[in-house]
Amino acid sequence: MNIRRLVAASSLVLLTGISVMAQADNAGQPTPYRYGMPLEIKKVVSLKEPSTPYCKVVTAQMVYIDKTGQTRDVSYRKLSDSCSYQN
Repeated sequence: MNIRRLVAASSLVLLTGISVMAQADNAGQPTPYRYGMPLEIKKVVSLKEPSTPYCKVVTAQMVYIDKTGQTRDVSYRKLSDSCSYQN
């Protein structure tokens, strides 16, 4: 009976470790925005997008603080800033 408990406990610890490692891998990646996704932005910390001389769709990134005080990171598609300077 003690062997079963030991195996069950070690399996639980192993699964928890794998779960934590998987979350750590995604920690540096922004969450892709989906239409209708609630953001609840309290304050925008930064906006970034790749620099390009062409008017095209790029993937931008926004870091913000939500209403609960947590820092969030989201990526989204938009027209590059070069589009606003075209004649």
